[in-house]
Amino acid sequence: MKEYQTITEISGPLVFAEVDEPIGYDEIVEIETPQGETKRGQVLESSEGLVAIQVFEGTTGIDRNASVKFLGETLKMPVTEDLLGRVLDGSGQPIDGGPEIVPDERRDIVGAAINPYSREYPEEFIQTGVSAIDGMNTLVRGQKLPIFSASGLPHNNLALQVARQATVPEEEGDEESEFAVVFGAMGITQEEANEFMQDFERTGALERSVVFTNLADDPAVERTVTPRLALTTAEYLAFDKGYHVLVILTDMTNYCEALREIGAAREEVPGRRGYPGYMYTDLAQLYERAGRIEGREGSVTQIPILTMPGDDDTHPIPDLTGYITEGQIYIDRDLNSQGIRPPINPLPSLSRLMDDGIGEGLTREDHADVSDQMYAAYAEGEDLRDLVNIVGREALSERDNKYLDFAERFEAEFVNQGFDSNRSIADTLDIGWELLSTLPKSELNRIDEELIEEYYQEDAETVEAEA
Repeated sequence: MKEYQTITEISGPLVFAEVDEPIGYDEIVEIETPQGETKRGQVLESSEGLVAIQVFEGTTGIDRNASVKFLGETLKMPVTEDLLGRVLDGSGQPIDGGPEIVPDERRDIVGAAINPYSREYPEEFIQTGVSAIDGMNTLVRGQKLPIFSASGLPHNNLALQVARQATVPEEEGDEESEFAVVFGAMGITQEEANEFMQDFERTGALERSVVFTNLADDPAVERTVTPRLALTTAEYLAFDKGYHVLVILTDMTNYCEALREIGAAREEVPGRRGYPGYMYTDLAQLYERAGRIEGREGSVTQIPILTMPGDDDTHPIPDLTGYITEGQIYIDRDLNSQGIRPPINPLPSLSRLMDDGIGEGLTREDHADVSDQMYAAYAEGEDLRDLVNIVGREALSERDNKYLDFAERFEAEFVNQGFDSNRSIADTLDIGWELLSTLPKSELNRIDEELIEEYYQEDAETVEAEA
């Protein structure tokens, strides 16, 4: 270990110290204050004779008389299967009053990139129990599917619902795989943290979860470490222990704000809207840790959640996230104001891997057709709503009125299910057929005729009208 008392400057979360030998990038540092307090940090920049250190616990109490000790190793996460059911702070220390963690090993939190040649293509269904996701924007194992939300919308409720309901149904004859959730919260309030923990404990979801909690009053630097600790834990459970792991990270906007704060302290040249120019690379390093590895049983699936500043999806954070990930789920303010729970708008939402994760044996043979037809019908109903505002509903044809009715029932019965309702994929598709059966058969031009004969629900009025 190398120890110095050569601090030259303290700027925000950063400490600058002079050194007389090379110091490794990302090396862990212990800083002892004159009051005897020890704080941990990480080398952010290393050049000849000078290092910049980001301090995890904040720089309060540190002055030029503090001693800096370089430990000669990078930050590591102690991993073990016993982490399931535990609650840790944003730097990986237990805060649940449980026993000390005895790790199987300690792993570098940066992780190793998955060799593209070794990646297995994601094509196996994850059931979240939420119809607007399972039916219209299906999540598959190994995918990264973010939730785009905004301030004041109930994305935390949706995150908790997915965390406690998500399962990996197996095909007939397959052995049932174990499922785990790694929940990483960044920059949340104490009130939000209490709500998360109460829900995890009330529903029993904590037993299969590892929770990392970084609070709003915790140092911004710690916020940059939290998702890496969470993903390192997820990779160990998935690729070493065979779990299918769902990683939920909220809120990525707070993470990016921490990057901007650190960049400003380093006096970096800012990029778009003051965010660092390397933010795309930084986010990609996190998101690309999702996936499956050929020959390994487990998988890492990510649902990052971000709040769009000003509801603007062209803002750098959602914009860059959309480039890296395989789709997005939109939380809609208008649907929320109507009391729709969860207020997911399927029209701008997208899951690029959905087609590979649904169909016979995985969900149901009618899934793709039902999804396409409902999407088209709801889109037409939405367009007609604009027309109704101009000419009135009485001026529309009987066909147009059926699509308007479909759009209303789609929101009220398919999307709206509450945060405590857990629907199987069969339940979701049955509701879809019930709604599609309000339209004439001739309008179902995206569904195979054999499927219409099997699932279409004819009533007496429809039969009479067609006759």
